[in-house]
Order: sequence, then C-alpha cells, then structure tokens
Amino acid sequence: MAKKPNPEDTPSFEDALGQLEKLVDSMEQGDMSLDDSLKAFEEGIKLTRQCQKSLDDAEQKVKILLENTTDAELEPFENEQ
Repeated sequence: MAKKPNPEDTPSFEDALGQLEKLVDSMEQGDMSLDDSLKAFEEGIKLTRQCQKSLDDAEQKVKILLENTTDAELEPFENEQ
C-alpha cells in the first residue's frame, strides 16, 4: 500500500520553487553527466508537481472563501490525495 506523504517532509511552495530554480541553474551550466542530468530532471519534475499542487490547493481555498457569504464560518480545508 502506498505510504501517505508526511506534510512536514514536503517543502513549502517557496522552498520547492527555490530548489527548482537552483536545479535549473545547475542544469543550464551543461557540466552534468547524462546520468546526473536525468536525476536532476526527475527531481525537477517532482518539484514542479509539488509547486503545482500547492497552487491548486491555494486556488481551491480562494474559491471556497469567495463562494461563502461574508458572515459564513470558515470551514476546514480537506486536501484530497
């Protein structure tokens, strides 16, 4: 059975984006071996998906808040995975 990721193990959006930027910079240097380039690409895809998930979650929260009336109580956000 797949193990659920621990939220503490997942970097914040800003951290993931920073890691992705560093990864892209190092790949653009062109000094990596093919094997290292493939590993870096794989890590980049993982970071990109994490960033996209964070953005999707934030968009969903905003939509929920905008759909509620001004006197509505806040509801806990359930993140489906």
